[in-house]
Amino acid sequence: MDAWNTIARRVAEASGEPFDPMAPETLAGGCINSAFRLGDGKRTYFVKTNRAALLDMFEAEAAGLEALADSHTLRVPRPVCTGTCEGLSFIVMEYLAPGRGSHRGWQLAGERLAAMHRVSSTHFGWSRDNTIGATPQTNTPNGDWIAFWREQRLGFQLELAARKGYGGRLQVLGSRLQERCPALLEHAPTASLLHGDLWGGNLGFTDDGQPMIYDPAVYFGDREADIAMTELFGGFDSAFYAAYRASWPLDAGYPVRKQLYNLYHVLNHLNLFGGSYQGQAERMMQALLAEC
Repeated sequence: MDAWNTIARRVAEASGEPFDPMAPETLAGGCINSAFRLGDGKRTYFVKTNRAALLDMFEAEAAGLEALADSHTLRVPRPVCTGTCEGLSFIVMEYLAPGRGSHRGWQLAGERLAAMHRVSSTHFGWSRDNTIGATPQTNTPNGDWIAFWREQRLGFQLELAARKGYGGRLQVLGSRLQERCPALLEHAPTASLLHGDLWGGNLGFTDDGQPMIYDPAVYFGDREADIAMTELFGGFDSAFYAAYRASWPLDAGYPVRKQLYNLYHVLNHLNLFGGSYQGQAERMMQALLAEC
């Protein structure tokens, strides 16, 4: 039995309905996993595959999608099943036909993200570790946001960078910045449910114009970390920000914290892709150190 027969059988078992799909259709857009559309003419699913050893990554993604869906705010593809077969790991989820964003769609995205961020926890972190892109992301619960960000976000990426050979000035600046995190994070955020990797490629619209999010790196943290990442690479309409701020204004000092939160993603890109990200990370660190 080849991989697609096994996946189809697992879908049938999970859904409780027979599923005899046509040949999978390869989809473009992913740089970490292979992506496919799989359907039988009645039902259509979105499938991602990777090496069998990466099953835990897909299981964490499924748990994250469930957590976001349970907030009853932004639309997410509901996971159907995960597993391994023929040397592959896979995740199968609901297929949401893509559409185009509108002014009202972007407003809804801002309003619903604010509502999602209202879902809170007593601790920062999450019930399990997951990944940010292809990088492990630790989420050990901690009641202290500063300690959590310093150790499990900046510290983790800096240690990984050191193991990859990025030392010298990057590590000196990083160490100084970790020491000054209390001054830079001097506010008391709610432990909000976060998407965790909210760049433009992970938010879209369904064919009926509803905003949807996917490919999460879920944890509970400062909601500003999600908003900050929307600004890192751009692509979000001004209506999104106006609607979010009308629903839940950001605290004073956000422009500085934004840089600290986005540094995590720039360091992750350095660890994943190298190149110019080292210079960008060092410039961000210098600017942040100048603020305190």
